[in-house]
Amino acid sequence: MDRSAQLTVPATTRDIAYDPPPPAAASLRVRAARVLEANWTGTSTVPSRGLYPHQWSWDSAFIAIGLRHLSPLRAQTELETLLGAQWGDGRIPHIVFNPSVPLDAYFPSPDFWRSSTAGRSAGAPRTVQTSGIVQPPVHALAAWLVHRADPGLSRARGFLSRVHPRLAAWHRYLLHRRDLGGSGLASVVHPWEQGMDNSPCWDAPLRRVPPAPARSFRRADLDHGAPEDRPTDLDYGRYVRLAADYRDGGYADGAGDFAVEDPAFNALLIASEHALARIARELGATGTARHARAERLTAALIERLWDPARGMFLCRDVRADGPAGEPIPERSVCGLVPLLLPTLPRDITAALVRTAHGPHFGLGESTRLAPSYDLLGEAFDPHRYWRGPAWFNTSWLLERGLRTHGERERADALRRAVLELADASDFAEYVDPYTGGACGATGFGWTAALALDLLHDEHDEHDEPVRDTGGVPEFAVEDLAVKEYKGGNRG
Repeated sequence: MDRSAQLTVPATTRDIAYDPPPPAAASLRVRAARVLEANWTGTSTVPSRGLYPHQWSWDSAFIAIGLRHLSPLRAQTELETLLGAQWGDGRIPHIVFNPSVPLDAYFPSPDFWRSSTAGRSAGAPRTVQTSGIVQPPVHALAAWLVHRADPGLSRARGFLSRVHPRLAAWHRYLLHRRDLGGSGLASVVHPWEQGMDNSPCWDAPLRRVPPAPARSFRRADLDHGAPEDRPTDLDYGRYVRLAADYRDGGYADGAGDFAVEDPAFNALLIASEHALARIARELGATGTARHARAERLTAALIERLWDPARGMFLCRDVRADGPAGEPIPERSVCGLVPLLLPTLPRDITAALVRTAHGPHFGLGESTRLAPSYDLLGEAFDPHRYWRGPAWFNTSWLLERGLRTHGERERADALRRAVLELADASDFAEYVDPYTGGACGATGFGWTAALALDLLHDEHDEHDEPVRDTGGVPEFAVEDLAVKEYKGGNRG
């Protein structure tokens, strides 16, 4: 539930180049590939066989970014499966449920969301069960990068021409239906949508939400994770209440008690607008309008969410008193993610770098990966989900941001840390930010996928990509499905 890769930017912006993989990369590459193979269902990849046995939206985007180095066809299929569950109003649901998984294996289960009935007016699909909320829009970034992994295969299959209209509809939904603050930025209507479920950023907005009775739901997550590492029962009760109210309102946007403009969610939307411009150019259009929209959104992000005193972006509670809502004075890693954006003013990027490496996050000093929350904050907990532990996807995003803005040494150090801790933790879901000790599930999909991406030697965008086998599992060495498709035997 809680759940890009080169930022696609105008041609005048510097592209990102990686160093060659270190000598020990091959064994790590093999192990990462085995994780993705073990988590593959035939049409998509689960984040974790035990804890998360369905398809998650932003997980699949990150996983596709890693899969493209092993099997571009499988990476394309990953995204196509997810987009096949898109709703008529454009939303991409945060979970696509596997009907072969028992209902009690995960909560909230399909019978809670009731997508095909409660979501009928919003165009929920009839042939697949999904949740009704969304997750961060990493998908256009992933689609562009997957295309670049094997442009010939992508063009032969019409990959971009098929996913482009769905991605465009997804962005229209966010830019219009979710502009709840009237600023142009998208709002999330549930903490699960932002992906950082129990972040202290949500504590104040959630106080307005009465929790669902404890007897009304059963937490399947506690069957696979330690209670002290997971969200509290009180938090979970409020999550359930918010989701149930959204469902009972027909998944209509704008009426709920929770609406927050989040800097990471919007930064990924901006990055994906740049990616859609690249995709449009590949398909014969100019992409100019997309780049212009991305720049307008960047200006709105700075105006609404930048806090110069704290040297980072803050969330804004749209439902708080006052005509413009109120900033939420909590330092979360989400406020550092806009470092991804290549056209941020130089003074803002410099401040973000200082904040990431300063006492509140300690990157490269007291911590090796970026903690999910302020080390000095009252709510900091090094083990409890998004209240302090370090996650591989957010550190991967920061690595890309540092490299984009010329912070090569810092990016190299963070890259080494991601690879070393992914290896040492057996591809853990997240880790203690101080010790690197594994927390949550191991064999976690996006951890393995993003390690693969960092291991891969990136090539200039205009060069044809080079693929190698590196001793990975058989499916990636010579993907039989690719051979069949190129031989005309695949639809």
